[in-house]
Amino acid sequence: MTHLWVRAEQRPQEERVGITPEGVRALCDARFRVTVEDSPQRAVPLHPYIEAGAAPAPCASWPDAPRDAIILGLKELPEDATPLPHRHIMFGHAYKGQPAGQALLARFRAGGGALYDLEYLTDEGGRRVAAFGYWAGYAGAAVSLLAFAAQARGGVCAPLARFADQPAMQAAVAQALDGLDAPRVLIIGALGRVGTGAADLCRTLGLEVTAWDMAETAHGGPFPEVLAHDVFLNCILAQPGAPVFVSLSALQDPRALRVIGDIACDPTSEFSPIKVYDRVTDWARPVIRVAGQPTLDVMAIDNLPSLLPVESSQDFAAQLLPHLLALRDPDAGVWARAYAHFRHHSAGPI
Repeated sequence: MTHLWVRAEQRPQEERVGITPEGVRALCDARFRVTVEDSPQRAVPLHPYIEAGAAPAPCASWPDAPRDAIILGLKELPEDATPLPHRHIMFGHAYKGQPAGQALLARFRAGGGALYDLEYLTDEGGRRVAAFGYWAGYAGAAVSLLAFAAQARGGVCAPLARFADQPAMQAAVAQALDGLDAPRVLIIGALGRVGTGAADLCRTLGLEVTAWDMAETAHGGPFPEVLAHDVFLNCILAQPGAPVFVSLSALQDPRALRVIGDIACDPTSEFSPIKVYDRVTDWARPVIRVAGQPTLDVMAIDNLPSLLPVESSQDFAAQLLPHLLALRDPDAGVWARAYAHFRHHSAGPI
């Protein structure tokens, strides 16, 4: 019997989850065994999961799960040198040369486990089957605009907390922008999930949006148009061949640009298209101020959908569930493709 173990997220402020109680019921009806850890912060409480047929487990008890259990989580594991003997479904951020990613792969090598990276869970055409992209784009645009408004009033973006819901987030941004000249926004990657979410938020607020995708960036740069907008929202992943949209020279070049929202943030990757910063931001410090006169702030929060944990969890879980039901055969389909990526990047068989 396939055993799915849903771990509690151990990252502060991470309230999302990859499966809903309805999804647990579907798995149990399909004769899966499901265990769900208790969590002090998950947006969905434990009780509905138990009612749906899951067995409860203490928070962060996944290291003691049965060896054949498949551990489902979203964000990173606690960073230590503990070997990882289980199969894990999560966002590993381990295949683009990131230092923390290399340490994670070493832990899998040491323990004999495996990583099914959610970023590399793809269909036969290479398209991701489940993603938080829309809500990352929506929330990333919101925070970037909050940063623009704070800067325009002589300040810096204030610490963040989760929003009650989507309307509350939209209202907060509208209030922040009230009385200011509306910023001109450039979105690169506008046709993808992330860009669509970003554009929806901006257009709902009545902002002027320049929407670019592959056709507009195919020439490889440079891209002076980026510096001509007030706000730039990067919605494409760092990957080999990605053009540079903002080079270091932008800090000295004449520019209207005041805020960069690197929504697809991966600053430690050599393929990052934004070269003016080198670390992610967080809810306590949403932006890095990388230049003054004129000011330039970079927003690079790597768990943006957590600002809307209920909406984003429901959306993601609905996308992922059909593939969790296919876990009966992890050697086929999306799981086999994800495992092939792991084998390739972990330098040999585990």
